[in-house]
Amino acid sequence: MRFLPRSGLQMLIDRLGEQGYTCMGPRVRDQVIHYDILHRADDLPRGMSDTQKPGHYRLEEAGHARYFAWANGPQALKPLMFSPREPLWQASRGTDGRMDFEQRLPEKKTLAVIGVRACDIAALYIHDKHFLQHGHADPAYRSRREGLFLVAVNCTHPAATCFCASTGDGPAASYGYDLLLTELDAGFLLQAHTEKGLEVVKRLDLEEANRAQIGEAEQAMARSQRQQRRLPSKNLDAALQRNLEHPRWQEIAGRCLSCGNCTSVCPTCFCHSEVEEAALDGSHSVHFRQWDSCFSQKHSYIHGLTIRADTGLRYRQWMMHKLAFWHAQFGRSGCVGCGRCISWCPAGIDFTEEAGIICAAGEEGESHD
Repeated sequence: MRFLPRSGLQMLIDRLGEQGYTCMGPRVRDQVIHYDILHRADDLPRGMSDTQKPGHYRLEEAGHARYFAWANGPQALKPLMFSPREPLWQASRGTDGRMDFEQRLPEKKTLAVIGVRACDIAALYIHDKHFLQHGHADPAYRSRREGLFLVAVNCTHPAATCFCASTGDGPAASYGYDLLLTELDAGFLLQAHTEKGLEVVKRLDLEEANRAQIGEAEQAMARSQRQQRRLPSKNLDAALQRNLEHPRWQEIAGRCLSCGNCTSVCPTCFCHSEVEEAALDGSHSVHFRQWDSCFSQKHSYIHGLTIRADTGLRYRQWMMHKLAFWHAQFGRSGCVGCGRCISWCPAGIDFTEEAGIICAAGEEGESHD
């Protein structure tokens, strides 16, 4: 464990650039924090803090010198790996009338993302299971994932909407990163987790962290565990299955706008639709994949029938898929406790509150592990 002075953060960015990585990190744009190209440490949201609650997100100047004293903005790693819209293949018609198909792949890049939180690393590994395993790897996702270098940051300032402690996915990062930063008043504790990360640390020539610095980090992480919201259990499959007809589903439907904001900001949702766009001259067409939401009418449409025709059924499908069905698919819940769906819901629907109410009738006697 090394100590990186606050002034040394630029050195870390420079070393990553020297090794061929394009650096991305959290930056402020349009009053939110999102990932963008990072050239200087001063591009980071230094001195900022956030206020989040159901249907509410605000950034404000806090007057401190810290770079990461805020919780997540609306964007996770998802759009960097699973593009919101991308071409998959192109079909072209030759002069002889024959059709040719050409796969379209993104340009290979080596990307270093600085400031990744533990909940988003957990979401990334869920996407890895979906897009890379079972012998059917997604070429576009794999192309981006192979060049990824992650600099994680332990979350010392969770928002009021965070509940990663109850899902087991934070606030401390324990896997999946190359380098890990824990921010202190004077700088950062720096740890390497992979050979790639260790190579970067060697190039920084840093002193070992002392006991006082390690103690400060441990106290900060202990405080961040005390979060205001939580899910009642890591596995709510049985409790939700017993409450498919709970009246709360329709009560939620009276407030839900079916806008899809929750699925858009969710770091694990991967529903998508595919569309064909033809050239006006008929010479070729491009097949696109683009994000979709289970809250849209067309998502459950089959010929002559919409299976989930009302909002109550759509919200139920979303929560059931997230908290129940994913245990069979991925061996865990599909929720990593980031709280984005709560902050970015225009109706202020609290996912943890609704799950707790619906599961209450069937939770008695179940383990909370």
